[in-house]
Amino acid sequence: MSDQSKDICKIEIRGLRKSFGSNEVLKNINLGVAKGGVVALIGPSGSGKSTLLRCINLLVVPNGGSVRVGETRFAFGEGAKLPDVKTLARFRATTGMVFQHFNLFPHMTTLQNVMEGPVTVRRMPKADAEKLARAQLAKVGLLEKADQYPATLSGGQKQRVAIARALAMEPDVMLFDEATSALDPELVGEVLGVMQQLASEGMTMVIVTHEIAFAREVAGRVVFMRDGVVVEDGPARQVIDSPREAATRAFLSHFHRTGALPPATTAS
Repeated sequence: MSDQSKDICKIEIRGLRKSFGSNEVLKNINLGVAKGGVVALIGPSGSGKSTLLRCINLLVVPNGGSVRVGETRFAFGEGAKLPDVKTLARFRATTGMVFQHFNLFPHMTTLQNVMEGPVTVRRMPKADAEKLARAQLAKVGLLEKADQYPATLSGGQKQRVAIARALAMEPDVMLFDEATSALDPELVGEVLGVMQQLASEGMTMVIVTHEIAFAREVAGRVVFMRDGVVVEDGPARQVIDSPREAATRAFLSHFHRTGALPPATTAS
């Protein structure tokens, strides 16, 4: 692959397979994400979306296929050598991940939580890490909460701190695994707003979400998964408004019935 095509395709997944015991969760997944692209993974629970996301930054080690983020590529399967701990740590530092649950350190202030990665992993001087952390807290609208502890924050604020923490590592890509699903409905919007801002700034993002209307507006592409395979992959509005596959239509019909989606419109 040429350097130019690597730059255009920031994330490349080829022939990815993952099983947990006899349960084959991912079956020959192929996926590319352009630099600055936003791809939303949708589908029913158990379809393999979160496992795919975790395979991208190797929190879960695939059984076969390959994963490339930027210039770094790993192959898996029979005879493949798994990366060592240091290589894995360097790789994960370039792939920021935000989970369903915030996992903030309760004994640290908001500022200290965001500083922790740059200081511990990147060996950044504390003064520089603090400056960076304050900038990221400002980006997510929480600079005034810098000296507060997580217990004093709302769920939405905690998730925004988690996003700031991931951004403080200055990653090449951001991965979001159901980042709003643990939040009360009135707090979802503030987190989605931060994600929308990141998308507008050109951050390469892969988002596992059940927020279908958000995926329709923010993602460039939507990938519908079911039973460990990619069923449909295309422009967000086309997949959501006019899906080609019957399985995609059946899944999305629930959201249309509940009013979670606006009436279909012609994509601009």
